[in-house]
Amino acid sequence: MTAPRSARGPRGRRAEHTADTRRALLRAARTLFAERGYTATGTEDIVAAAQVTRGALYHHFKDKADLFRAVMGDCAQDMAERLVEQETARAEAQSGDAWTLLRLGFQSFLDACNDPDFQRIVLVEGPAVLGHSAWDALVEQHGYVLLAEELTRAIAEGSIQPMPVAPLTRLLAALISEASLYIARAEDHARARREAGEVLDRLLTGLTLPGVPGGGRAGGADFGDAPGAGFGRTGA
Repeated sequence: MTAPRSARGPRGRRAEHTADTRRALLRAARTLFAERGYTATGTEDIVAAAQVTRGALYHHFKDKADLFRAVMGDCAQDMAERLVEQETARAEAQSGDAWTLLRLGFQSFLDACNDPDFQRIVLVEGPAVLGHSAWDALVEQHGYVLLAEELTRAIAEGSIQPMPVAPLTRLLAALISEASLYIARAEDHARARREAGEVLDRLLTGLTLPGVPGGGRAGGADFGDAPGAGFGRTGA
């Protein structure tokens, strides 16, 4: 197959080089921010690791904070895509009502909070560097629509009490968000993950309608230690 003419000309090569430079900066910054943290990582370290010039960094990003914001967004998007892929595969592989699958999905997200890059960059450094609103924006960007859709399905299936979906979505998102921050900031991450998972699902059980199969722990699963999630688990 012949490459498009634009990709063969100077303009196409320039665009490709620009994109490669940006990706190199993001990769280098992500590694360094995850290993050292924001404060201990200098722009000179980033450009050296990316093998680009300082001018290239400031061509793509206003300053170090702007670069960090992009890294945080990429890290959150990567995790969101992994979780969606995992939970979609789970839904296709096993039968279950939307509420049961959603509760398992919540536990998978709590597992993800112990993924080293996600934990350090998104949950710990992100709110400290950019303010809590940056984390709230990521929750809204990656979580609200999907969560609202699944809650609507759960209500339609008769698994949970009928109630306005918009406030329910925001309140559950806030609950899960706080659980994730609690895990990330704890001294014992594994214990915090286990206990937060248990508390979260006990609260969610209160929404389940009486008589729904597996109303306490759907299908007998222990939601405080949900199997098969596997992101950054640090042990029991």
